[in-house]
This record gives sequence, structure tokens and C-alpha cells, in this order.
Amino acid sequence: MNALDIFRIVATEFSDIPDDDMVDSDTGRVTAYGVNSYLKLYADQISEKRFGSTYQKALAYLTAHKLKMSGYGSTTNGSISDALRVSSYSEGEASISFSTNQNTNLQIDAEYALTVYGLEFLTLRRNAIIPIVSAGEGFGYGG
Repeated sequence: MNALDIFRIVATEFSDIPDDDMVDSDTGRVTAYGVNSYLKLYADQISEKRFGSTYQKALAYLTAHKLKMSGYGSTTNGSISDALRVSSYSEGEASISFSTNQNTNLQIDAEYALTVYGLEFLTLRRNAIIPIVSAGEGFGYGG
């Protein structure tokens, strides 16, 4: 399965975005970008070599995450900023609380935790890219 097929299965909320760019026949200009353009846009942000057989799936999830963060997709429950960043508000004397804390802001991958697509991408990345951990073992260490 290619990234577009996977995208269409897992990210149904973007069904209003066409597969390919829509072009005005008179001017030749793009009037609406398609999913394939977005897939190409984000393809260089991840390594096909590192992700191996899960590359197409990772690209689909990354693209869905980026589109959601850009305000595309279903807004039935409000926009991404409404749903994930504002945690509470009160009308009397206008008090607004935001759902981010300092721990979240310090994490490199904090953005991915804001959408289900980003969380799936992180899971795929975690399974594909194993960090090197030095436990201080091996020949020549400590003596």
C-alpha cells in the first residue's frame, strides 16, 4: 500500500481534500492542493531507509498530523487550538487556562502529542529508530 492509500484509510476527516491538485484550466494555477502534494511536501522530513517497510505508513500519519495542525480536517468539536490548547475558561472577569505546561514545552516531540496522527507517527518512529544507549559496559571501559 502506498502512503495515499493509507492516508485515505486512517485520516477520513480529510475526505474533502482531493488526491491530486485542482488546477484552473484558464490560468493553469493550482486552486486547491491535493493530498499527493502534501505527501511530497513532508516526505523529506523522515528517512525511508530508517523507517523501512513502515515508511509509507509513517508518511501518511505525519502528513495527516501536519494537515490537522494547519487547521484542515473535521472541526466539529472546534479547531485544534480550541480542543487542545485551551483547557478552561470562565466568563466572569475573563479567565483562560491553557493546557500546556513547562514539561510539554521542553519536549522536542511535544507537537506530535497534539493529534492522534502525531501519536501514531511517534509509535512508528519509536519502533523503527532505536536510540543507542551506553550502559558503560564493554572492553576498555573503566579499567
